[in-house]
Amino acid sequence: MSTTPAGPPGAKEAALRKALSSGPRPARPSALSAGLTFGWRGILKVKHVPEQLIDATLTPVLFTLMFTFLFGGAVAGSTREYLQFILPGILVMSVVFTTVYSGVALNTDMTKGVVDRFRSLPIWRPAPLVGAVLGDSVRYLIAATVVVTLGLALGFRPEGGVAGVLAAVALVVVFSFGLAWVFTTVGLLMRSPGAVMNAGFTALFPLTFLSNVFVEPRTLPGWLEAFVDANPITHLVTASRGLMEGDVAAAEIAVVLATAAGLTLVFAPLTTWLYRRG
Repeated sequence: MSTTPAGPPGAKEAALRKALSSGPRPARPSALSAGLTFGWRGILKVKHVPEQLIDATLTPVLFTLMFTFLFGGAVAGSTREYLQFILPGILVMSVVFTTVYSGVALNTDMTKGVVDRFRSLPIWRPAPLVGAVLGDSVRYLIAATVVVTLGLALGFRPEGGVAGVLAAVALVVVFSFGLAWVFTTVGLLMRSPGAVMNAGFTALFPLTFLSNVFVEPRTLPGWLEAFVDANPITHLVTASRGLMEGDVAAAEIAVVLATAAGLTLVFAPLTTWLYRRG
């Protein structure tokens, strides 16, 4: 029977003391560094579970093909003409629906106890929240890229050129960043990821379908036209459509940016308060 030779007396104790000895404490990560780290975490989650991108890849394809070829002939008399009208709306709808995932992902972390671990870290407290929303912006860009690429393949020709398309995508992403804070709040209030998803889509379906995504508001009954004209999704579609067509009113862009800023200013602090209280 072989035994491990014992070391000098007190060697283990000395090694333990050395391992536990106090040294210079590492610098506390900055708020920016912590936020970007958690944003990268969100991207890595997609890398390890690619199925999470179904809503940002497959869903936009289905929306574009289904609505273009189902309604194109009836609404515009030609699918090609209707595609010129509807594609900016499909871009908005596809990306906006993706924002629900921000609340679902946060609620999943809550129910699995991951958030409790984050709270114990010596970091800027809202970093996991800010980072998660920043990471989800990559999903918005992926969804937008899928819609635009498919639209170009089907015959969409934006008069605003590449600059107009990029500006429209940027505007939609900025608005979605603000809207995502609404669903992070919902994610902290609901008890399960499924409940967050149901609540999110229940709220978004009326807002997206009762807008100018599919038809011009002037073709609607007066009472419904008034609602559509006040709908923030309508302003986002109008601004995106104008940017792609090369003819956009600065007032529409201002309304969209103000709405995004308002959503962020209201719901980001509310989400942070709920996060700290939990």
